[in-house]
Amino acid sequence: MKMLLFLLSVLALLWLLRRSVQRARLRPQAPQVPEPQPMVACAQCGVHLPASDALPGRGGVFCGADHRAAFERAHPT
Repeated sequence: MKMLLFLLSVLALLWLLRRSVQRARLRPQAPQVPEPQPMVACAQCGVHLPASDALPGRGGVFCGADHRAAFERAHPT
């Protein structure tokens, strides 16, 4: 009788363990949130943009080539 109860307990434990593993596999994954990027302001117009998208120039960083050229024309060295 003791052996039967022990065997049933082990089987129940294995069943619960298997069930929890299956549920973990079916659980949807949380969406990945991208890392925040440092923001910089365009020296010509003041628009904020990610530092990776900014264009460097003589007077700072710019949102585009047109603003960099206009700033450099207006502020010759």
